[in-house]
Amino acid sequence: MSISVSNPTQVRRSQAPGPLVTEAELPPGQHFIDGAFRPGTSGPVTQVIDPCTGAPIATVASGTVEEVDAAVAAALAAQGEWGRMVPKERSEILHRIADRLAENADLLTRLESANTGKPAMVAEDEVAGTIDTFRFMAGALRATTSMAAGEYAEGHLSLILREPLGVVGVVTPWNYPLLMGAWKVAPILAAGNSIVLKPSEQTPLTTLKFAELVADLLPAGVFNVVTGRGSVVGQRLSEHPDVAMIALTGSVGSGQAVARGAAESLKRVHLELGGKAPVVVFADADLAAAAESLRAAGYWNSGQECGAACRVLVHESVAAEFTELLVKEVSTLVVGEPGAGKDVEIGPLNSKDHYERVLGYLERAKAAGIRAAVGGSALEGPGYFVAPTVLVDVPDGAECSREEIFGPVVTVETFSDEAEAIARANDVPFGLAASVWTEDARRSHDVASRIDAGTVWVNSHLVLANEVPWGGFKGSGYGRDLSIYALDDYSRTKHVMHRQGH
Repeated sequence: MSISVSNPTQVRRSQAPGPLVTEAELPPGQHFIDGAFRPGTSGPVTQVIDPCTGAPIATVASGTVEEVDAAVAAALAAQGEWGRMVPKERSEILHRIADRLAENADLLTRLESANTGKPAMVAEDEVAGTIDTFRFMAGALRATTSMAAGEYAEGHLSLILREPLGVVGVVTPWNYPLLMGAWKVAPILAAGNSIVLKPSEQTPLTTLKFAELVADLLPAGVFNVVTGRGSVVGQRLSEHPDVAMIALTGSVGSGQAVARGAAESLKRVHLELGGKAPVVVFADADLAAAAESLRAAGYWNSGQECGAACRVLVHESVAAEFTELLVKEVSTLVVGEPGAGKDVEIGPLNSKDHYERVLGYLERAKAAGIRAAVGGSALEGPGYFVAPTVLVDVPDGAECSREEIFGPVVTVETFSDEAEAIARANDVPFGLAASVWTEDARRSHDVASRIDAGTVWVNSHLVLANEVPWGGFKGSGYGRDLSIYALDDYSRTKHVMHRQGH
């Protein structure tokens, strides 16, 4: 392919007179245990960095094993009463949590943008999704279904009960701190469990603000937050004998570490890990619609999205036309700081380490002869900004098309027939999401059924709803977020059989 455009992208800088959040709006940089904030006992703290500038904006406590143990003890003491509440009572509390979040939506949006660098439109969407997650689970917990009671063995009546698990440890990621927290917290609470949550040490601010906002709504000890590193806090949660389950959204490496820690006590594990979503574009697809969709689905949240449309497989007969359309779409993306205008679409990467990791992928791709049709480099100035990038001339098996870059980078490969497209789509370690683009009804059903991913979209990508499950196969982990399937994951089934008669 000979398509190439210049890369005039510049970072639009904020002209706002002050910071996105004031010091008074920041949450306490402390642990939240048994209904109250308490300072860390270890002394060391973690700096929270603004990825737009690299400057610190807050400090939070670095948790210890002893602080995790205190939080688990509080959660264990509170869970029994919480779990015995009738569904209506828990539902009403979840609705009140959603109301409280809605009342503070602007503050949460600004705080998320300040901590992560998200553009306003991305942060607003995250906060709205968080509110809807609590509203959905508030309703769903009152309508759970089980196998009907009945006489399945002669003379015996069987009842199927759904019970809480107990204390659930939660580890959340840095890319969607508030929303990924809600995806775990809402169904875990709805099912009658208590929680000890470890947010990413890079992005803890909205989680701590959430704890502050709902402190008077939940019984003390039902929801706890211990900030700090995964190697300490996350490891202790995964090993703790009083934690019934560990639920994590994060990297494959983090998931493996948690699963190893959980193995000793045989606790349940729920893992939502990485992805490398194939986008299979057939010759009969609406190419303009596909390119327009990928403008958002490939670059939303700066590509820091596990279901991002990051790996295009396009039929060789339309590859040049599609790539030209995609490059034109990507070239119009607005990059900037969250305070630089409502139309900013792409913010910085989350941290210096991740910024350097993404640039490393781009440098190695260039050395391998893979060309950036647009983007391909860092952007000038402070902060961790990378230009929205489309990589072309990508051979089968290239590192950039197999490994999760997790940045504003989409690769384009070609295929010659349907069988090759399916084989190539499945030839990655992940199985979280994918999309198929075709006007052929038979092909849309057949190819979607043969792609090994937990979610497959047809003629769209990255469209989510609380009513339907989200989760993957293979290296993308196991367990389901969203929908009533999440309630199943965070509860246990008990069979009670009564002998009838004498």
